[in-house]
Amino acid sequence: MSGRATGPDGLPDASSESDRRASRDSAPQDERSSAGAPVALRARGLDVLRLEGVRATGHHGVFDHERRDGQEFVVDVVVHLDTAPAASGDDLGETVHYGVLAEELVAAVERDPVDLIETLAERLAAVVLAHRAAVATEVTVHKPGAPITVPFGDVSITISRERA
Repeated sequence: MSGRATGPDGLPDASSESDRRASRDSAPQDERSSAGAPVALRARGLDVLRLEGVRATGHHGVFDHERRDGQEFVVDVVVHLDTAPAASGDDLGETVHYGVLAEELVAAVERDPVDLIETLAERLAAVVLAHRAAVATEVTVHKPGAPITVPFGDVSITISRERA
């Protein structure tokens, strides 16, 4: 980091776009903040868009009745992105349109049955990362009607993916 100013936290001062990009390219990826967001994503100056509780009926599961009857799935996504370009120009095209994203998530749940919610989560992460402004995402798929033989509140999988 020679020649670059640092802030009080020791991280590069992301006052210019080139500094922000350089910071994004060199930040470690595995630590998490107390809020659960990867510290590296926060350090890279990324903002967070949350879309929670998106509901759709899908025919996913390993049992015949799940494929035949379908069931409700609930999806939460966290999108890591830089909202500064959208905010500075008041331009929807520079961010992730959450209404469009919600519709795309529902369509992805409703199509092509898969056995595992892990597979469904991967599909949904790809939907999020198809948006140009999305840098990384965390996707949680809840299966509240999972065929479990004991009382339970919810079963879910959460995955984190970044643009390659």
